[in-house]
Amino acid sequence: MKIIGVVGLGNMGRGMALSLQRGGFTVLGFDPSPAAGAALAEAGIGLRASVAELAREADALVLSLPTSQVVEAVVNGADGIAANGREGLIVVDTSTADPQSTRKLAVTLREKGIALVDAPVSGGPKGALNGALTMVLGGSAHDIARIEPVLAAMSAKRVHIGDVGAGHVTKLINNLMCAAHLVIAGEAMRLAKAAGVAPEQVLEGLNAGSGRSGVTQTNYPTWILNDAFDSGFTMKLMRKDVRLAMALAEQAGTLATGPLSAEVGRLWAASAASVGDDEDFNRIVQFIEPGRA
Repeated sequence: MKIIGVVGLGNMGRGMALSLQRGGFTVLGFDPSPAAGAALAEAGIGLRASVAELAREADALVLSLPTSQVVEAVVNGADGIAANGREGLIVVDTSTADPQSTRKLAVTLREKGIALVDAPVSGGPKGALNGALTMVLGGSAHDIARIEPVLAAMSAKRVHIGDVGAGHVTKLINNLMCAAHLVIAGEAMRLAKAAGVAPEQVLEGLNAGSGRSGVTQTNYPTWILNDAFDSGFTMKLMRKDVRLAMALAEQAGTLATGPLSAEVGRLWAASAASVGDDEDFNRIVQFIEPGRA
């Protein structure tokens, strides 16, 4: 693994490309937006004009894309990976995506002698830039061992969950829980304020006890209490992830027995009427449904 191609050079892909470069790899990149690659070209990342070019040159491809539909187009299009990738290529999909789509794409690529590992990430743009992401992995042990040096250059922690698709299942469950924690933490901080106690002090107590979560320990002090709301992850992306989690629960037959999950899905969908897609995803803590105030 010497030449790594990165498809998608947005907030996350840009950081991953630079981390791979620092790790000693020759890094090539593609993004349909010329502006996305401009700064990377100055940093020595070799830009290519199409996914096809990357698939022909690279030993491995890292995908950092917004939706399963985009991933499918990148894999199945005429200029895509399946039609142009050489045998032995390995594809690492860091997107948060539909596990069923991922499994179908893995079959398509396997027929071409190309392996797929789903490796959705946590840690945001800062983690991508610093090579400090957390990855949950789906794929064969053989393929993950092959790609380990590439994964290590981008991440500080990696957990192999199971076969292809297992990483995406885990990531959707993680984001569903984060979505729920944000909702309940927002309600809890409103309760604290109404009860005459400073939210900052309540958080300190919560984080010393069993009520703590990643939201109370990280999101609130980093992006919420200071009104920064600049995590780099949008409401649109989190709503997409929550929708995928709801679809997964419905497919698995657990939605009817998961009333809290269903309510979290409903609240995130309802928030679209007043909290814009481009807002930081932590803004959900401020959402109060009309008629409840």
